[in-house]
Amino acid sequence: MPKTAQNLLSAVAVKNAKPGRHSDGGGLYLNVRKGHGSPKALSRAWLFRWRDKARDGRLRDLGLGSTSTVTLAEAREMAGRLRKAVAEGRDPVAERDGAGDAEEPEPALTFEAAARQVHAEQRTGWKNGKHQDQWINTLQLYAFPKIGHRPVDEIASGEVKEVLMPIWNTKPETARRVRQRMRLTFDWAIACQHRDKANPVDALRAAMPRQAAKKRHFAAMPYAEVPAVLLTLRGNEKANLRVKLALEFLILTAARTGEVIGARWSEIDRESATWTVPADRMKAGREHRVPLCDRCLEILDEAETMRSAHDVDDGLLFPGRNWRSPMSNMSLTMTLRRMGHDDVTVHGFRSSFRDWAADRTATPRDVCEAALAHTVRDRVEAAYRRTDHFDARRLLMNEWAAFLASGEAKVVTLRAACG
Repeated sequence: MPKTAQNLLSAVAVKNAKPGRHSDGGGLYLNVRKGHGSPKALSRAWLFRWRDKARDGRLRDLGLGSTSTVTLAEAREMAGRLRKAVAEGRDPVAERDGAGDAEEPEPALTFEAAARQVHAEQRTGWKNGKHQDQWINTLQLYAFPKIGHRPVDEIASGEVKEVLMPIWNTKPETARRVRQRMRLTFDWAIACQHRDKANPVDALRAAMPRQAAKKRHFAAMPYAEVPAVLLTLRGNEKANLRVKLALEFLILTAARTGEVIGARWSEIDRESATWTVPADRMKAGREHRVPLCDRCLEILDEAETMRSAHDVDDGLLFPGRNWRSPMSNMSLTMTLRRMGHDDVTVHGFRSSFRDWAADRTATPRDVCEAALAHTVRDRVEAAYRRTDHFDARRLLMNEWAAFLASGEAKVVTLRAACG
């Protein structure tokens, strides 16, 4: 083994060392970990680390016992014998076992254990419960079967590539998320001294094939066709009434699907004709006030009548099939498809509204963007914006409702537009 500085630790340093791996030099380390009982309890043990030529030069760890039974001097003596064994081509494990009293080393931290620890530490900062579940579920589905059992310190970039390649082009967005979550796990392992190599995900930047361009647009219906669609929707006797009301409410408010199907009666102020969506249900994480037109209030009246008839106290405006859980977003999509609109999306109605506002009104851009609850990307502009243009938006949404009720419609070729 190459010569390195030795005897770097002192007895006092051993006693006071914080959690982590501390080198004494020459392959000898003090490993300090949090105990399984009290958060303040720490376990301290010695380990010897060397590169095993018989295993392609991989780093291996060998436990030498707890500091409660093996002193610093004894650990250095054992490490000296093991260095000599490595230099002479002998197996340090056999050398250690021949010494007699040493404890078995703690099992190496696996990638799965590391990822679950990262998930446990990070999830408290994620407001979206669905994201909390997806974070670990994607790793459980794609990464754990291949590298979950492997020590996090031994995984190389080739193994990471094996995880990503089967989904890299078939599920590009999922693949990117798996890559990001693996990178975070390895970064955590490095920071916590469970890994002393570079992050293997970073080495793949130039090795992965180019992915197809991301689809950035939702298929939208030209705004001139939306009034006729609403007329057809209202007259569709086969469609579920709650779904019909929810879809019309979505179109009238230009809201996102999740905001509508998760809407609750406590968010509605009938006196001021306002729907206030709380920050934790908004994409941008900020509370959003929505002015309600007269037709929206009529929809709420119908929804309230149905709720009273079924004696349901749950707070959802548009409950699902069993009246106790939210409506599925696919319910809205399938209603559109059954009406013959296979090439447009529910989210695309936001784009229809935005195009109409730009083409048929003189409404300032800021007001239109505020109506869609879009985030101001320019930081300087965002810093100076102090209003949500609520009064101006009420006029705009009333004008939109009047257009939708006008019956104006003409055949326009479907196109794709951003939402």
